[in-house]
Amino acid sequence: MKKDIDEPANGAEATYTRLLQHNPKSFLKLILIGFSLVVLPLIIALIDSAITINQLAEQSRQAVYQATQIAHSSRVLADEITTMERSVRQAVILDDASLLEAYFHAHDKFVSAAHDLSILNLSFVQKASLLKLQQDELTIFTQVSNRALSAGLKDRVEDFSPLLDAAHAFSTEGYALIEREANALQVKANRARRRVVLQLLALIPFAVILALGFSVVITRPIQQIELAIRRMGQGQLQHEVRVEGPEDLRNLGDRLDWMRRQLLAVETQKLEFLQHVSHELKTPLTAIREGADLLSEGVLGELNPKQHQVAGILHTNSLQLQRRIEDLLNYSAIQQQQSNLIKSPFSLKNAVDAVLQDQALAVMNKALQLAVSIPDLQIAGDEAKIKTVLDNMLSNAIKFSPQSSTITIHAQQDADNLQLDVIDAGAGIDEVDLARVFEPFYQGRRVAQGYTKGTGLGLAIAREYAQAHGGSLAVMPSEMGAHFRLILPLN
Repeated sequence: MKKDIDEPANGAEATYTRLLQHNPKSFLKLILIGFSLVVLPLIIALIDSAITINQLAEQSRQAVYQATQIAHSSRVLADEITTMERSVRQAVILDDASLLEAYFHAHDKFVSAAHDLSILNLSFVQKASLLKLQQDELTIFTQVSNRALSAGLKDRVEDFSPLLDAAHAFSTEGYALIEREANALQVKANRARRRVVLQLLALIPFAVILALGFSVVITRPIQQIELAIRRMGQGQLQHEVRVEGPEDLRNLGDRLDWMRRQLLAVETQKLEFLQHVSHELKTPLTAIREGADLLSEGVLGELNPKQHQVAGILHTNSLQLQRRIEDLLNYSAIQQQQSNLIKSPFSLKNAVDAVLQDQALAVMNKALQLAVSIPDLQIAGDEAKIKTVLDNMLSNAIKFSPQSSTITIHAQQDADNLQLDVIDAGAGIDEVDLARVFEPFYQGRRVAQGYTKGTGLGLAIAREYAQAHGGSLAVMPSEMGAHFRLILPLN
């Protein structure tokens, strides 16, 4: 069914392309052209139907008029023949020639009615019958006019009976003609109705298909603009904005592309700034961390408990700051597409153990319990980046886990993919934050107690690395706590 719709749509799109060659100045003009092309066939069909109905009505009117005239004149002929017969009969019986005056008056009416019938559109048989009727009546009239009251006139009385029968026969033929005309009108009416129905059956689908085609080609520039705005809203600024359509919409597309270039320049400047600042901060931070290590190890002399505690705080916070700077550097590398994967087979269990070892201190500080179930699987990928993904997932779970709670880390093989879940027992993710939890620099509504606020880049970087491996990182529904699921292809 889709193919059937697409083919007319493609035809309409070709029409649209030809229209664009005339460079329509406005989107409104394009809509008016499309509306006109859709409505025009229906208007033509309506006009044709109106003409057909008007012709049928006119023919019906003429048929009714002729039928009425034939019926009336035929009745007049019969009535006047009866009157003429009665007048002659009375003149003969009463032997009074003055009584023939009514005969001559009826004869004049007969001639007038016959003339009215002769100018109508009669059939050949009717014309022959009418002509014979006129001739017979004229013969009787000549004989009546030339004869006085005698036995010969008395014989003429008998001539009116066949004349009256002929008049009745003509009247009957007239009613038959009326019936034939009515049947012919019925046939034409049925033919006209079928014609209108066929036109509707042909034109309505054509108009609908044409409307669908134009709706596709008219909404295409709007969809292109919507796609460009959505991409810019999602930070995808590498795609050039191109809008095909009327001049005003093409101008709007040019302005959107100009805005895209401006945003891209600002984004580039931001990334360069983050990269430069991160690099500038790493050098003094390294010195601070190494100095704190020297103090903690007693290289510069033994420390008392308070001094040792201060050195430990310096060391811990320098590690956290180093992790934030590394997040900024990783994010900058991802955005500039400088993060190349160095793939090699490695053990998933060993990678998880290494991440757990790095997070051991944070786990001990909160007295957390770890429920770990990791099969010994070999996966192909960039081990360092997969560790970064796991580290960000685990650190996020540690950050929002209550004191002495349990974090579940479970992995299993699903077909050709690895499915790894990290579930904490915290307050979970607010519904408002679900759609934005992977956005860079986004901080959720729920803040972990007693934990240094992060950059909001950890989950964003983890998802980017997962997608770079052909996998995904998503938030799963959970009745308690946050549930993140990592899916990676094994090969």
